Amino acid sequence: MARPGIILFLLILLAGCKQQPSPLSVNDDNGGEAGQTLAPDLSDIEQSGELIAVTVNGPDTYYEYRNRSMGLQFMLAEAFANHIGMRLRIEVAKDTAEMFRMLKEAQVDLIACELPKDVINSKDLLPCGANVMTNSWAVRKSSPDLAEELNAWYSDSTRAQVIATMSNVSSNRFKSQRSQPVFYSKNKGVVSNYDVLFLRASRMTGWDWKLLASQCYQESGFDKNAVSWAGARGLMQIMPSTASGMGVTPASLFDPEINVMTAARIINKQESRFAMVRNPMERKKFVLAAYNGGSGHITDAMALARKYGRNPYLWSDVSYFVLHLSEPRFYKDPVVKCGYMIGTETYNYVNAVMSRWSGYHSVLHNALPKGVNISDLDADTHKRNRFSKKQNIVGREDSLFMIKK
Repeated sequence: MARPGIILFLLILLAGCKQQPSPLSVNDDNGGEAGQTLAPDLSDIEQSGELIAVTVNGPDTYYEYRNRSMGLQFMLAEAFANHIGMRLRIEVAKDTAEMFRMLKEAQVDLIACELPKDVINSKDLLPCGANVMTNSWAVRKSSPDLAEELNAWYSDSTRAQVIATMSNVSSNRFKSQRSQPVFYSKNKGVVSNYDVLFLRASRMTGWDWKLLASQCYQESGFDKNAVSWAGARGLMQIMPSTASGMGVTPASLFDPEINVMTAARIINKQESRFAMVRNPMERKKFVLAAYNGGSGHITDAMALARKYGRNPYLWSDVSYFVLHLSEPRFYKDPVVKCGYMIGTETYNYVNAVMSRWSGYHSVLHNALPKGVNISDLDADTHKRNRFSKKQNIVGREDSLFMIKK
């Protein structure tokens, strides 16, 4: 038989536990849904310095293009974050149900996707912010200050300004300066002023230097000072964030040698990433596509090719899915991890680089840049690096010639 003292102690302990409110729930008296996760309101978000929004992947919501986030819903969310002086972090959900779950569990601060207001209300959430007719963004009912700020910020003119910015970006997306002709001099066998750099880079990558020259023309038109709408810099259009991750300062990307050699390092990484493509000529197409569109999207296209019974290691098969990754039936497929892609640009990019390389090869064959010889390069010892070793250089017709050192 239990002792009276022990029973009294247990009763007191249980009573104390019942009096403790759960820190994870919002009381119904405060307007929240029972069991809904307690989360920060505007003042807490401002103190953290970061606004977290969730959306879904798509051309009108959010997608990545050459390391630049795009999409109307993203750009609206970014504009609001700038308005309140916060940095924006975007989370991508697979569907509407997941967005609702992430918001209720306080994993995010708002849903940056225009959803039906009646559905938002049925989930006991607040419609607010960006809206079109019966659709709106959403926040928790425990974030009334955030909802008020969103409503005060958003207007038709705000949306028009963001759309105008997007239109300006889109109109300039594919433009590039062509400060040099495709051939500097056919008669003299000079492709550009940077042929010697392409030769040095070829010794790092094992690629024909004329292929690197063709890629450079596609990227910048041999303009060492080129800056794209997304912020990519220099001859090979390298993003500052990519350069920083490789220990290269963004300012130095305007130095032709640093830019081309950094591009060679990027190509080497992509070569390793697509080592499963055993045919060297095919692998070059995959690497070029990844350089332009991102390796994640190309891996997605390979997964789609495999799923639909095509050869995932043959570019002619994979490129079909790259071209159509802008279609919902493909970018929403469960095997796709990186979502929407502007596939037409990458598809055309690979075709253009390979075609121009063929043109260079038909004129120069496997010749070295005019006036350049290997002994001169070897004598320039300060240019040597850990990649300076014997390499096989794959020519346009898959013939091999050796650069001896």
